[in-house]
Amino acid sequence: MNVGIIVKGIGGRYEVQTDRGLVSCTLRGRLRLRDDRVLVGDKVEITREDDGKDGVVEAILPRTSELLRPPIANVNQVAVVFAVENPAPNFLFLDRLLVQGELLNLSCIVVINKADLNPTRAQELAKHYNTISYPTAVTSTVQGEGLDQLRELLKGKITALAGPSGAGKSSLLNALDPNLKLETGQVSVKAQRGRHTTRSVELLALGDGYVADTPGFSRLNLESDQERDLQFAFPEFRPHLDFCQFRGCLHRREPGCQVKAALEAGEITQERYDHYLILLEEAAPRY
Repeated sequence: MNVGIIVKGIGGRYEVQTDRGLVSCTLRGRLRLRDDRVLVGDKVEITREDDGKDGVVEAILPRTSELLRPPIANVNQVAVVFAVENPAPNFLFLDRLLVQGELLNLSCIVVINKADLNPTRAQELAKHYNTISYPTAVTSTVQGEGLDQLRELLKGKITALAGPSGAGKSSLLNALDPNLKLETGQVSVKAQRGRHTTRSVELLALGDGYVADTPGFSRLNLESDQERDLQFAFPEFRPHLDFCQFRGCLHRREPGCQVKAALEAGEITQERYDHYLILLEEAAPRY
């Protein structure tokens, strides 16, 4: 029996990447009766047919993580990709993506693309996210900048790419591996939004890792029971959380709050703190 990873699933057939190549598989009958779905990213055991190109998925191995939107298993890293310009970055949206990754216990990296359009601003943003503790790559597919650094950050990981349309995610993947030949879209000058070019979840082999340009990740919203957890999704808050005067401090108006003290000392940026308050309101319990 061979072990592989499901990289694509369409119409009841699953493409499974093994160390002996790609195998087109169906599911063993008992797996079709499972309550939970078989997902792209699942590690599976398969048996091969005589031709070696077809097979049957016999078992789904235990998952380390699972995303619901988009449906994908065993992701261990999220790469938040945005353009320094064209389209202009929406920092609340970007922080929302980083928070979602943190709440899902996934590692997060930041990719600042189209750096050739404003190199100075790109470096300023890289310094900002590095200060928060996020590994950051500054990239340009026009100049080939930062591609080796990004490869290193993706190495050996199953990475979900997330970010606004038009940020250049597909172009970046094509630059990392020209054999992918992914469709790319143009940014509307009027609306400053790109056209979504990724329509289904698929894992793409990249070196010894995989990447998924994941449609739908950006539609994740905070649940109304995550109010207490949200503070832990801001890495720069964590050194101060144990020193607040009151247990259960939510760092809004409570006296003796050390997160607020760090904000006043310039250790936390006002923009990030404001975004925390916006998301905190969203995550508040609904009675």
